[in-house]
Amino acid sequence: MAGQGADYFQRFMTRDGLLILPGAIIGRADLTGPIVELASCDEYQLHEPAVIRLNDHAGIVVSRVVLRRGEHLHEYFVSTTYVFDDGGWCIAAQQRTPA
Repeated sequence: MAGQGADYFQRFMTRDGLLILPGAIIGRADLTGPIVELASCDEYQLHEPAVIRLNDHAGIVVSRVVLRRGEHLHEYFVSTTYVFDDGGWCIAAQQRTPA
């Protein structure tokens, strides 16, 4: 995901997927212009991941994430819901809560 920003989410989100970020709820089609900065990062570190399996076609990954944008570090608790769609795993929703 690092360095890919909105391109990553547009490629791997379901058509009706949402990013729930501090201060914004963004749909896949809305990942354009200035809003892209909220979804993008230069470096992405995943810590302490836990997987919650909902069924054979859905699950949630919960983790602590450290993002770097330029010289600024941001730490979040992230919950990402994945669904198996069109032959691959896609993001249905991702919520970031400041740690």
